[in-house]
Amino acid sequence: MKRIFLILFVSVVAISASAQPAVRRNQQKTNTAQTTTGQQKNAQKANSGLSLRAQLSYPAQAAMNEDVVWRRDIYREIDLNEPSNSGLYYPEEPTADKQNLFSYLFKLMITGKIRVYEYRLDGNESFTDSARVKPLEFLDNYGIYYERNGKSMHIDNSDIPSRDVKAYYLKESAYYDQASATFHKKVVALCPIMIRQDDFGDSDQRYPLFWVKYDDLAPFLAKQTVMTSDVNNAATMSADDYFTLNKYQGKIYKTTNMLGRTLHQVAGDDADKLTAEQKRIEAEIEAFEKNLFGNQARKDSIDSLRTAQDSVKKSRKTARKTTTGGSSVRKTKTSSASPKSSSSARVSARRERH
Repeated sequence: MKRIFLILFVSVVAISASAQPAVRRNQQKTNTAQTTTGQQKNAQKANSGLSLRAQLSYPAQAAMNEDVVWRRDIYREIDLNEPSNSGLYYPEEPTADKQNLFSYLFKLMITGKIRVYEYRLDGNESFTDSARVKPLEFLDNYGIYYERNGKSMHIDNSDIPSRDVKAYYLKESAYYDQASATFHKKVVALCPIMIRQDDFGDSDQRYPLFWVKYDDLAPFLAKQTVMTSDVNNAATMSADDYFTLNKYQGKIYKTTNMLGRTLHQVAGDDADKLTAEQKRIEAEIEAFEKNLFGNQARKDSIDSLRTAQDSVKKSRKTARKTTTGGSSVRKTKTSSASPKSSSSARVSARRERH
């Protein structure tokens, strides 16, 4: 009996020992699968936590270094009634598949995808947390109707005041990057301007709404299209390309200066003086870009002078070669004729001796 019991015990132990590695292998496979699934979920969470700048691939403007050797900050007013800017206004009210720039900005602000900052009385932008505009306060301040359903909020497209936003303030930095030896014009910030008539309907009231940093907006503008022609409605480009390529046109109303004065404060009520001041600033920036690598007009004059001198030298060399070639021909004829005469004399002399 003891032998039978020992034989049974050994066989059970052997069976369990042979089966144990298979169980462990299955358990390891299960653990590995769970670990892989967990890693994939963590990766998805990590990807969902990435910024849109990292998730989206878009042609953004070149980043401006803070240690550039030359920079000029100017503020422009972009009138959407101008043909070059009207693509930002179309359509007036958002439709199922199209919306203008402000409708897009408005929805991004309400959903919290971008941060906007208050427009201060001095007109300067401040991108600090204390200057951040809260969406609900913005809706209440400008009387924009919305519906609340618990935590969710609904705003009808007809209630978005996109029709009233007919202009923008735009901050632009023209700078020279010494690291790459290149000149750039970069959009820094945008501010939509709502224009409404007063209670009596006599004049238009302007309401600068908020500032938004262009670098925060660029990933979204890469997906937004802008119509660029009234003749060919298929001619479009991305809104990011529109601003990156500086397709907009706007008059300068302020520059960054130590006195903090606007052009209206400098020119007063004189419209001609204001226009002259705007043209002067534009000419200064254009002249800096043109003369960045030297005076092009002077370089052209020097090159033309060198070309004239080179043509004179070439004509003189040609004349010398022609003169030298004629004399060599004459010398060759003289030298070749003398041996013939001498050889004929020798032959005649030998004949006389015989």
